[in-house]
Amino acid sequence: MDATGYHSHRITICTSCRHKGRDCRPGLELIDRLRAALKAAGGLLSNDFEISGVACMAGCDRPCTVAYHASAKATYLFGDIEPGQDIEDLVAFARQYRDLDDGWCSSTTRPGKLQRTTLARVPAALIVAEAGPVQ
Repeated sequence: MDATGYHSHRITICTSCRHKGRDCRPGLELIDRLRAALKAAGGLLSNDFEISGVACMAGCDRPCTVAYHASAKATYLFGDIEPGQDIEDLVAFARQYRDLDDGWCSSTTRPGKLQRTTLARVPAALIVAEAGPVQ
């Protein structure tokens, strides 16, 4: 958490994704497992990330989807995440993402499965207003 008591990074997990041919929605299980794994990884890591669910991130063809985002950093969306198999890669990426100034990294430096399951990398938005009179 920063000085204001807010987490500086977020992980958002789709709670409506369903793996093909299955009725269960793995998002809620993934939230619980990832929270526990970040806590086990150490105070600094768990304090830096807020983990929450969202009803849909439009990654329905590649469930379960997970997004990493922070102010002034690139946002990442990963798909094909399995709660019982991919926790170590998600925690390793949390460490990596936290330590990147702008959030930018290549696919070859991402941990394990996340090298090949990236659905999107969205650059940080920088909004600049021109100075001068409006006409």
